[in-house]
Amino acid sequence: MAQTTTSQTTTSQTTPPPLKIVALGDSLTAGYGLPPADSFPVRLEKALAANGRTPRPVTVVNAGVSGDTATDGLARLDWAVGDDVDGVIVELGANDALRGTDPAVTRTALDEILTRLKARGLPVLLAGMLAPPNMGPEFKQAFDRIFPDLAEKHDVLFYPFFLDGVAAERGLNQRDGMHPEAKGIAVIVERILPKVEALVGRAAARRDGK
Repeated sequence: MAQTTTSQTTTSQTTPPPLKIVALGDSLTAGYGLPPADSFPVRLEKALAANGRTPRPVTVVNAGVSGDTATDGLARLDWAVGDDVDGVIVELGANDALRGTDPAVTRTALDEILTRLKARGLPVLLAGMLAPPNMGPEFKQAFDRIFPDLAEKHDVLFYPFFLDGVAAERGLNQRDGMHPEAKGIAVIVERILPKVEALVGRAAARRDGK
């Protein structure tokens, strides 16, 4: 029994703790209208564990708040992303687009979020959003440029459109036509997974001091 206990203790001491990734977002992250088990962070964490390609286990924290704009996300950034976090997925902007928020306001808020995270040395994956066509060409052009511009400015990982393959697909969305069903979340996770794996790789390197 003594040998077994010693072996277990040694194993626990040599096994690195899971990396902690926070998904900072709105209802698309929070899992609006879905059971908790089908939310984006939960499904993403399971996908990372299943593929076996990450350098160590990963915990994905759901920091999504339904209805949040980019400015709202900025307001709660410091307490949503604690000192024990290893990396951040930023998924904000959909509500800004739907409400017709001045793209300059959205850009300023996201810019500040990325600036603060960069100052802390945290690796970031920025998930882009596209404005719906009914907002008009000028608004759409100004809004859609926010995400690639900021990704380049701050040199962060970038996934161009969080709802890629899901937006406007009736069978993948809830009745409101805006929030993904469980099948839609599965598509999102599958498509964004390579970028998240890259984020985890950067987070692991940061943790290991490389």
